[in-house]
Amino acid sequence: MTDIPLFHPDRETRGMRPLKAWKHFRQLIADKEDTSQVFHILEALRDRRFGQTAAQFFATEEGRKLLAERTYLPAMLDDHAALKQLPDGSVGRVYVDFMEREGLTAQGLVDEQYKVTGKQHQFDDQVELFGQRMRDTHDLHHILTGYGRDALGEQCVLAFSYSQTPSWGTLFIAWAGAREIRKNPRAAKYPIYAAVREGQRNGKAAQAIGFQNIDALLAENLEEARARMGIKVPHYYQQCHEMMRADGVDPYDLLGENGAKSLVEKSSAAAVPLREAA
Repeated sequence: MTDIPLFHPDRETRGMRPLKAWKHFRQLIADKEDTSQVFHILEALRDRRFGQTAAQFFATEEGRKLLAERTYLPAMLDDHAALKQLPDGSVGRVYVDFMEREGLTAQGLVDEQYKVTGKQHQFDDQVELFGQRMRDTHDLHHILTGYGRDALGEQCVLAFSYSQTPSWGTLFIAWAGAREIRKNPRAAKYPIYAAVREGQRNGKAAQAIGFQNIDALLAENLEEARARMGIKVPHYYQQCHEMMRADGVDPYDLLGENGAKSLVEKSSAAAVPLREAA
């Protein structure tokens, strides 16, 4: 089925609702495990640029393939037996090793979204399909960019994603989350904003992760995939971690209790740090 519209006629077309987004962001800060708030924020700040990016994706070979086959990525990503057959150092092997170590599944984030939509396909248009793809590849963004599951890493990976798939909701969460981190007295001395800003620059400079052939990407060597896609080393993010550890601060517990939990989701992969080329 390849003839679905870009925007379904029933899709809400109201303008952006910043007050609604702020309300759900405060709820997310109050309970960082309530990932459903993220989807409320994204819907409240959805703008036409996301649809434009979706149209660009579905004009590619990979996009046309998705429209025709409707491949369900969480099933592929949760097929750990198959991923374990990939070579050591491959994107898929790094991904599955972490997911098993942490007891996570790709389906977990899907279930969180369904708390908001109540069903798999709310509109069944190209914008929805592309949104699902970005949801399902979020963990791969962590693996490929080198940003971890710590609070700062989540904001950086969102800033990276914003440059690749512009959406005011993504940018809002990235910078509002960075502000929450920066307000913490333990984080005031670290270049938090510089790290998030660098994430935006790195996302703009790299090939779009969401546009990749995911099956082929999983089999590719991680370092080679990063080099091919032009994903740069996140210097400021790594500097923040180095400074924190030098101060005896755990980067994954910067915010204190539950600080290691994501400001965005509870089902995201830890990243493998990017290294300078030899």
